[in-house]
Amino acid sequence: MGPSGARKAAATRKRRAADQKAATTRKRRATHQRGDRARRTPSVIPMISYEDGIRALEWLASAFGFRETARLLAPDGRLSHGEMRAGDGIIMLASPTPDYHGPRRHREVCEQARRWSTVPWIIDGVLVYVDHLERHLARAKAAGAMILSEIEEGPPGRRYRAEDLEGHRWFFFEKETR
Repeated sequence: MGPSGARKAAATRKRRAADQKAATTRKRRATHQRGDRARRTPSVIPMISYEDGIRALEWLASAFGFRETARLLAPDGRLSHGEMRAGDGIIMLASPTPDYHGPRRHREVCEQARRWSTVPWIIDGVLVYVDHLERHLARAKAAGAMILSEIEEGPPGRRYRAEDLEGHRWFFFEKETR
């Protein structure tokens, strides 16, 4: 290959490197434009209805240590959309209609729901991994959570079960067991 061929090969390599760098920059910009939320959004997000969504936001923060990240109100003052961070996860909640009844109130009018809720197991609930299980349990108790089971040891890990202010069930596992 002569001097002209070597220059062409060098120019081709330089052009390919520049093209690759530009493609990487475009990908990075596209990801950045979607925002941090796109990179941090979990694959599964529980969506839970509450009779009083605003009260639930405050109670879940107090009892379980979740952090409120969004609160949108409907014209009638109900919570139309709320988001909370639970560790590296997210839960969404709302008050769908004034006719909605949470699990606790549903049990008051439905014998079948009352019967299936006699067990301490999680029925239509959410599993959350937390640090410091004992402290978490103490916080939940202090906020008035109904404790369905104290801390249990053994497979699949250290855990306890609780019901929130409207009867939704939560299963808390200690993070170290993951």
